[in-house]
Amino acid sequence: MATNLRYVELAKQLHPRLQRFFAKYPPGQILPSSTRTNTIQDGATPNPFLPHKHPATGKWQNPEFSLRRQAELVKLAREQGVEELLPFTSKGTEERIRNRVEHGLRVRGTGVGLSVKGHLHERMLAIKMEKRRTAMLGMPRLIREWRKVGKNRWSKYPR
Repeated sequence: MATNLRYVELAKQLHPRLQRFFAKYPPGQILPSSTRTNTIQDGATPNPFLPHKHPATGKWQNPEFSLRRQAELVKLAREQGVEELLPFTSKGTEERIRNRVEHGLRVRGTGVGLSVKGHLHERMLAIKMEKRRTAMLGMPRLIREWRKVGKNRWSKYPR
């Protein structure tokens, strides 16, 4: 009896949003593990973070909490130290770490052989500098030719 009162006192110290959530969806440690599924069987409450099939119609129902609200609840629970009491969600810390390990950063240009797209002038810079370099290497020949022909009869400017 004393331990139950202690748990009630601890629950009252939680953020009001978490109190409302845990009142409507008690933690899995209290209820059977059927709350981790995404179907309603024998009147069990489905995971509010996952879509589930309606038992009568068989149509899929959207989750009760959007991904944004799931992320907010997870952040609150992490700050309060009760994140492990929440039902499974893709926004949970463990799931995010697992996803990061599995897929990496997924930032273009960080892998082997990948490059960031960049602006057009950035992509053309190497080609432009190579053209400029070849023009500068051919400049002594062009100057000699110009001196022979002269200013007035010069007709072929380099392109």
